[in-house]
Amino acid sequence: MHRILVVEDETDIAELLRHVFTREGFIVGVAKDGLMALEAARQEKPDLVVLDWMLPELSGIDVLKELRGRAETRTVPIILLTARREEIDRVLGLELGADDYVTKPFSSRELVLRIRGLLKRNEVRPEAEVNPVRAGPIEIQPADHRALVDGKALVLTVTEFRLLEDLVRARGRIRTRETLLSEVWGYDSEVLSRTVDTHVRRLRTKLGPAADWLVTVRGVGYRIQDPAVQA
Repeated sequence: MHRILVVEDETDIAELLRHVFTREGFIVGVAKDGLMALEAARQEKPDLVVLDWMLPELSGIDVLKELRGRAETRTVPIILLTARREEIDRVLGLELGADDYVTKPFSSRELVLRIRGLLKRNEVRPEAEVNPVRAGPIEIQPADHRALVDGKALVLTVTEFRLLEDLVRARGRIRTRETLLSEVWGYDSEVLSRTVDTHVRRLRTKLGPAADWLVTVRGVGYRIQDPAVQA
């Protein structure tokens, strides 16, 4: 049974989410401010965090940065809840390591679907899918949830790892934004493609010397390809 930590200072919303998630079969913990959230994450070891942007004591963004900086929570999926509708704000959350965001007011059903999509990625996979795969200097080790460039391990979030794995497995083939949203996030094409673009930008930065292997196909999507043979 998966454990979810809800970080929300508005009591009505926090209790609504507790009720909805409990009804869906999750174990739910609630923290009302940023400091409580960090302590709860340390003690409860959640499988996923639903994190409000605007919090007392410590903002959601500061909590996000702290969780991504801790070894024990670095790969825990995090969904930001935000009333901020400006695209630059949403992108900032993704740039800092959030796996997804949901704007208020939100649909409880949609939020549950997004949570299940993120959690599904950690389920046991067929043996064929846990064998290492490579593309040039990039190596994916699914069984250990490790990605390496020239033998050096990368520090990736769960979403970044799955995105890179998907692209490496499809080496040379174009993966459209819609396909990536479906396969990596478990969403349909109605979700903004900026989510994909932002994660690709973060991933490209982390790839370092192998960054030019991650190719943008303008207006279509992305692929992994040897830069020496690119047109």
